[in-house]
Amino acid sequence: MTTIGEQILINIDEKKVLRDVGYDANRRPPTRVTALARDYAENVNQLVNPAFSYVIKDIDFVVNSSVFIEGGFVFQSQVISELLKMCEKVAVFALTIDGYLEETVAQLAENGLIVQARVLDAIGSNAVEQVADHVQDIVKDRVSTQGFHISRRYSPGYCDWEVDQQQTLFRAMNGSNISIQLTDKNLMLPRKSISGIIGIGTCKSEIENYNPCVSCQQHDCPGRR
Repeated sequence: MTTIGEQILINIDEKKVLRDVGYDANRRPPTRVTALARDYAENVNQLVNPAFSYVIKDIDFVVNSSVFIEGGFVFQSQVISELLKMCEKVAVFALTIDGYLEETVAQLAENGLIVQARVLDAIGSNAVEQVADHVQDIVKDRVSTQGFHISRRYSPGYCDWEVDQQQTLFRAMNGSNISIQLTDKNLMLPRKSISGIIGIGTCKSEIENYNPCVSCQQHDCPGRR
């Protein structure tokens, strides 16, 4: 299933944007930065063009750290295999807010407007996460009618799931990867894009509560949940 350019209304969390820029309760932002974040937040829907694609596939079987899914695709990761061995299906997705916002960020930086570029970049990060939440809600609504529950979403590069698995993930989507391109280092362009998987199964508590961070000793990991 592919959806391109669906009308998704983005509502920016200004406080989160300011935190991402480096301000918190101990370092209050200057008035001009707060005003800048508010202005960008109010106009964000003119700067983004959300698009997403996803497919739902059966999980054939799991052996150690290898997950074999419908179509002959194999995901290699101990963390992902521990999740998907509890599941019957998996949603494979990719999404983006398109490249206009990050082109604007680059132009601002080139013109020496570093604060504006940094704030707008944080706005873009917030926006793409909202699109990811939207996709996750769509998958949840679709499978709940069949008695299934969903996991958190996981992306290549998370824990032991190597970034080069992007190639397998995109192939598993049967070419339905919207306008996202992969570089030779398996990074996505536009940068404000997210790809990954969502586990789908009947074991509600185990699937919804699965969190590899609980047993991980890397406490300074930026992706820690």
